[in-house]
Amino acid sequence: MTCRLCGSHRLLSVLDLGATPPCETFLAADDLDSPEPTFPLHLRLCEDCLLLQIPALITPEDTFSEYAYFSSYSDSWVQHAKRYVDEAVARIGLGPDSFVTEVASNDGYLLQHVMAAGIPCLGIEPSVNVGAAARDIGVPTLTAFLDEELASRVRAERGPADLVIANNVYAHIPDLLGFTKALRGLLADDGWLSIEVHHALNLVTLGQFDTIYHEHFQYYTVLSAMRALATAGLTVVDVEMITTHGGSIRLWAQPEGAAGPPSQRVAEVLRLEEEAGLHAADGYLALRPRAEAVRHQLLQFLLDCHADGKLVVGYGAPGKGNTLLNYCGIRPDLLAYTVDRNPYKHGRFTPGTRIPIHDPAQIAKDRPDVVLALPWNLETELTEQLSYIREWDGQLVFPLPTLHSSAIFKPVTRGVSA
Repeated sequence: MTCRLCGSHRLLSVLDLGATPPCETFLAADDLDSPEPTFPLHLRLCEDCLLLQIPALITPEDTFSEYAYFSSYSDSWVQHAKRYVDEAVARIGLGPDSFVTEVASNDGYLLQHVMAAGIPCLGIEPSVNVGAAARDIGVPTLTAFLDEELASRVRAERGPADLVIANNVYAHIPDLLGFTKALRGLLADDGWLSIEVHHALNLVTLGQFDTIYHEHFQYYTVLSAMRALATAGLTVVDVEMITTHGGSIRLWAQPEGAAGPPSQRVAEVLRLEEEAGLHAADGYLALRPRAEAVRHQLLQFLLDCHADGKLVVGYGAPGKGNTLLNYCGIRPDLLAYTVDRNPYKHGRFTPGTRIPIHDPAQIAKDRPDVVLALPWNLETELTEQLSYIREWDGQLVFPLPTLHSSAIFKPVTRGVSA
């Protein structure tokens, strides 16, 4: 393995999560007696350019041609997108003569707000089923993977984009250099590129190991993202620290000929990263003991619940949840089932751990003692959605950053803090 950013062979082992199946390959009942492919999930750090990465053992085509994730099923994510659009319109001065392109536009969760503002736009979404959902609500969407050839064609047909949006996709691309050049190819010479991606500062310092899965090929600090974007002549001029996905960064970049000096916020986040030890290789080694502590604490809690005869079920079946379940070795004896708002997943089973997935209405029918929230980053949203389980003294528990119960619920007496 060589670094996909700088080509170095000096790759340091940071965390080995074992061999697991791809996190979005939910199993049908007919699949349960068939072999299930697994792939190593081993996080490494390039000691030269400090890019966190895993080997590219599956392709984006394996994951995204038919995809199980629809962004609009998260109310808070749609609201986040609406706020972003409002702020971007004001920041850049977008209007009816502008053009906005979103890469990995999913089901139109964001571009629907761009359209509502009267701004011409185009989504580029590789998943056939998800892109169809976007077109169903009127969002113009091209079903394709972005590469330099496609960027050139879109630019020729629609003109350069005043704003290119790449939310939670910059981690999903094994051809990092080619994809970065394609982003530049879409962009006007004085245009803006906006990227949202999970911040490796939180991954390491808070032990957020469940954000590691096979479709995430790399994990960024601001420092490593600046180095990656510079390969295509793009300069980071501002950064925002945002709360999504357990703590992300929103990078604002422009072509180097139009970019001004970096803002004070860029310097501040770089300082935070350096203070956390992430501008040197040794700082990343703290992730492994933190991940192990989460695993041990969660397993002890579930074993205690089992010994007490409590019914424990899950809420959500996100990719991060499948990394958590597989790394911890959690099976239906400890988590009877999980539920999800996405009908595509109903009647299926989680990859590797084979935990059944039901409609959320199942929780009210069974009145479980404990609900384990797998998309723990949505704590505020899920606390509101699941407040009804207090009717039977049910407990809502979140596994990260440390095992805890939501503040409005009565604390569990064994193994978890309020």
